[in-house]
Amino acid sequence: MSGRVLSSEQAKSAITQMQSIINGGLTNEINNLNTQGQALSDPNNWDGPLAERFRSSTWPETKSALDKAKTELEELRGQLQQISSNIMTAGGGS
Repeated sequence: MSGRVLSSEQAKSAITQMQSIINGGLTNEINNLNTQGQALSDPNNWDGPLAERFRSSTWPETKSALDKAKTELEELRGQLQQISSNIMTAGGGS
């Protein structure tokens, strides 16, 4: 493992931008998609052959992917915070 420590301006900017995207609404948009998917899954709102296919396969698969994405974004948020902290500790806080 290398002992090299580097914290370029591009790295700091990328971390800031990623945090901004995650905190700025990406997880909220995933929540909004989940809400709308739940509404479409209710046969009182939408029914018929395509609606049944949506309820039985499309939505459960999509919801699972959205839930996984949200979990991974939360993990990424924590990792970004740690990376940012490590950069500052290594002297890249200027």
